[in-house]
Amino acid sequence: MATSFMCKTLGAACLGLSMACASPVAFALTDVIETPARPTELAPENLLNDVERAGDRILAIGERGHIIFSDDEGDTWTQAEVPVSVTLTGIDFGSDTHGWAVGHSGVVLHSDDAGETWELQLTGTRAAELAIESQEEAIAAMEERVEAAPEEKKSDLEWALDDLYFALENMQADLDIGPVNPFLDVWFADENQGFVIGAYGMFFHTKDGGETWQDWSPKLSNPQNFHLNAISRVGGGAMVIVGEAGQIHVSVDQGQNWERREGPYPGSLFGVIGTGRVNEILAFGLRGTLMLSTDLGKSWSMVSTGSTATLNDGFAEDSRIVLVGNSGAVLTSGNGGDTFREYLRDDRQGVMSVVPVSGTNLLLVGEGGVKMTDAKGKNLQ
Repeated sequence: MATSFMCKTLGAACLGLSMACASPVAFALTDVIETPARPTELAPENLLNDVERAGDRILAIGERGHIIFSDDEGDTWTQAEVPVSVTLTGIDFGSDTHGWAVGHSGVVLHSDDAGETWELQLTGTRAAELAIESQEEAIAAMEERVEAAPEEKKSDLEWALDDLYFALENMQADLDIGPVNPFLDVWFADENQGFVIGAYGMFFHTKDGGETWQDWSPKLSNPQNFHLNAISRVGGGAMVIVGEAGQIHVSVDQGQNWERREGPYPGSLFGVIGTGRVNEILAFGLRGTLMLSTDLGKSWSMVSTGSTATLNDGFAEDSRIVLVGNSGAVLTSGNGGDTFREYLRDDRQGVMSVVPVSGTNLLLVGEGGVKMTDAKGKNLQ
């Protein structure tokens, strides 16, 4: 990855390096949360991390709090009013008008006017407070188990209780530093039900459109708090989360409960989509890794991509599947994902996200901002 391109997938690790300077970091993070994104005509040319459709509108998000939207299939762009200037990493709309965007410093933004204006709903500080409350509840429950357990089982439970206390101390230390951990992706079912995920296992759920949030991380089997990178819904309605260290989590009840799935790849996964067929999942990540499951992650097969580029995002439309990644990689399949053909763009700039536009053309976003291309990924202009 290019250094400037690491802000989404590796932002948490980069921020972690500066934790020794707690006070300056806290001040800097507070400043970008309270500073509105600056208007600039260059927003469509700067780093953009995600792109999404809301009805006929296309929206893209990126560094410095930039959110831009287009009502003419990407020919012209308008910059939205955004109350923060942090790097934004994920965007999703639960309806044509209600959307959410997430990013560094644990920010969650909401729009009720199809993305023209945004308001701040959640920050990393409040997210940390919610996680601490959840951890304290877990500690109280474990203390009751220790008290009620027979003597021969107390030792194991006491070790588990010590781990919970240790994790709580780490959370409290993070809170003292400031809102350092980024959210990395967001998904909403409608105008009310939604989820945000991020670094160090952050996972929150809302059922009232973001007015209130609940710490959902205890529902995942992620004891090492690995990063959660992408969340999506696949054909048939199941939800899937992928992340660091080959993590795969699946829910078949609208996100209320989650099961850990074991995949064949132990490296980081940065994206997950459905093929359009019921219960089929495509998960992808480092070194051109692409995995297919036809049974909601119970079994997997590796799909040859012919690529060594890290894959970041993609979409499926009928039998057409497009994946995009670092070094200008655009992978296309016309047979439902059985085989892929790779095209490396001339500029070799990393591509973070993609949506289909008129005809078979593509709209790419990434290191070089917005690019309009043909079906293969070659620039139209």
